[in-house]
Amino acid sequence: METVKSFFETPAPARFKGVLSWLITTDHKRIGLMYLFAIIFWFLLAVVLGGLLRLELMFQGETFLSAQLYNSVFTLHGVIMIFLFIIPALPAVFGNFFLPIQIGTDDVFFPKLNLLSWYLYMAGGVIAVISLFSDGFPDTGWTFYVPFSISTNTNVSTAVSAAFVLGLASMLTGLNFITTIHRMRNRAMGWLQMPLFTWTLYATSWVQLLATPVISITLILVVIERYLGVGLFDPSKGGDPILYQHLFWMYSHPAVYIMILPGMGVISEIIPVFSRKSIFGYKAIVASSMAIAVAGSLVWAHHMYTSGMSDTAVFVFSLLTFVVAIPSAIKVFSWVATLYKGSIQMTPPLFLSLCFIYLFSVGGLTGLVLGAAGANIHVHDTHFVVSHFHFTMFGGTGFAFFAALHYWWPKMFGRMYNFKIAYIASILVTGGFIFHYVPMFILGLQGMPRRYYDYLPQFESGNFLAGFGAAFMIVGIFLMFANLLLTLRKDRDASSDPWGGITLEWQTASPPPLHNFTTEPEVLDYPYDFTGVVEKYSKKPKGE
Repeated sequence: METVKSFFETPAPARFKGVLSWLITTDHKRIGLMYLFAIIFWFLLAVVLGGLLRLELMFQGETFLSAQLYNSVFTLHGVIMIFLFIIPALPAVFGNFFLPIQIGTDDVFFPKLNLLSWYLYMAGGVIAVISLFSDGFPDTGWTFYVPFSISTNTNVSTAVSAAFVLGLASMLTGLNFITTIHRMRNRAMGWLQMPLFTWTLYATSWVQLLATPVISITLILVVIERYLGVGLFDPSKGGDPILYQHLFWMYSHPAVYIMILPGMGVISEIIPVFSRKSIFGYKAIVASSMAIAVAGSLVWAHHMYTSGMSDTAVFVFSLLTFVVAIPSAIKVFSWVATLYKGSIQMTPPLFLSLCFIYLFSVGGLTGLVLGAAGANIHVHDTHFVVSHFHFTMFGGTGFAFFAALHYWWPKMFGRMYNFKIAYIASILVTGGFIFHYVPMFILGLQGMPRRYYDYLPQFESGNFLAGFGAAFMIVGIFLMFANLLLTLRKDRDASSDPWGGITLEWQTASPPPLHNFTTEPEVLDYPYDFTGVVEKYSKKPKGE
């Protein structure tokens, strides 16, 4: 029986052993694993904080969180989920681990810069925690809206600095991926032979590189305003708080696509494998990925319809919001068309991918409600927005992360998990998610504001029901990760290609060797031919 300790010490560089060999590694796979376990930790912490918020909201009035503590926990939950989980999860973990393998090379172009990005990511998380214990954690929400973030006595500056450091790590990762794809792609692999996950990482990396500096500068300006009082955003000093909103959302809406595009790439990898069919509309998916990256950067002000914009600006941003829905719809159509008449093999990765399609579609359609200016006026800053946001971000990026974990876990660790537990956990998470957030749509339509510590009596029943859904979802999340992590105590029992995948990562061992391939990988042309795969994998894959 191979132990966890022996697994993580093999193979180690010649000069160093144990933990030190990991802390100074430049192997993209090890860096991806370090991101994985750090991100799992932050995610589970944020889940616990979110559970505390929902427990407080199950009953009217104060139960166990004071108003100030509620606001601080709310802010910490948002900062961790957005900056430490949703934005970095898929690119940092699976991008680092699989991008070089999928393009047939042995590492990223800047391996030392890659390690630096991990250290910056960890430093950002530590700084965020430090701000919790020094003069009180900020109570501004994860958006750090001015003028409150300038005037509050809580430790906003440290939390903002944490977000700045995390943004720097994100930019370095994006720069590394773009250069790797351009300069290190296998000579036999053309642009239209790249896997779709690699394409979405490429599109995402450009958004990371071009949009992140906007929020970085904005957050630095908030710190300058707090310490020097220069009056950039403070209206009492001639500043403009609306300017902050424009600068913030010029990054934060493109960041939505930093979060979701790699998730769409994951789904585009999983569905063809378990449908035993080549993806429908490969070129359309590639074009839509780039279109989302471009168009998604132009719609930031649809968050600001109630801020006093001109009617012309409202019309333009509303129109662009509906336009950006088209590339997403192309992807959903392609996924469903790939499933049509496919030789479908149901597995946990495919099940989670189908859950993703449903939940993300609900999030996208409700986003069109918010994109329509007339409807937005009625539900702006209500629980309707909270529900839409979570359907898109957690129902989208979160479920894509779960699907990617179950799809690539055997390749990353050489171990197969228990399918029955994986299905139970997935059903609990999906059912709990729907039961948790659907009542919030109703609460929002009834007029319950978001970010409120307490509420009127007519909202209690909806919040009470949502609390039960949250409990099921949290139990399912912990069960899912327990099922995966416990496999690390087993012997390696996964083959090099347990699913019948035919992209390059399935041509090497599980887990991959130090330089990824022992022989030159065979680059296949799109559309992939699954004929041999259907014959070889006629039986349904099974877990332990």
